[in-house]
Amino acid sequence: MLTTFDNSELFMQGLQAGVNGFLLKDVSLDKLVNAVKTLADGGFVAEPVVMKQLNKGLNESAVIDKLTDKEQPILKLMAGSFSNKEIASSIFLAEGTIKNYVSTILSKLNTRDRIRAVLIALN
Repeated sequence: MLTTFDNSELFMQGLQAGVNGFLLKDVSLDKLVNAVKTLADGGFVAEPVVMKQLNKGLNESAVIDKLTDKEQPILKLMAGSFSNKEIASSIFLAEGTIKNYVSTILSKLNTRDRIRAVLIALN
């Protein structure tokens, strides 16, 4: 998503719509080229200013440290856009168990949705 607005709400709406990148229109050519390469390789790109808006007052490392050794890799798989079913299959657990882990992760990260949890993980 390429926009003139450095608005965290617009960023969240873009993520919910399925965007994997969020850049401002005044981005340098080098940064734009690198972003396209990152996205083509399946990566994620976001403007630091928007990420700072989202995480204002939140100490991510302290929050992530609240997760157990089992929850942290599940959050990483969530950040990789894996569904609960795919996560369950990859780590040999039942899908219901993964749903429980995801609920616990969201609760510990004090968020209601996977997108916000993934943003915390990406930071």
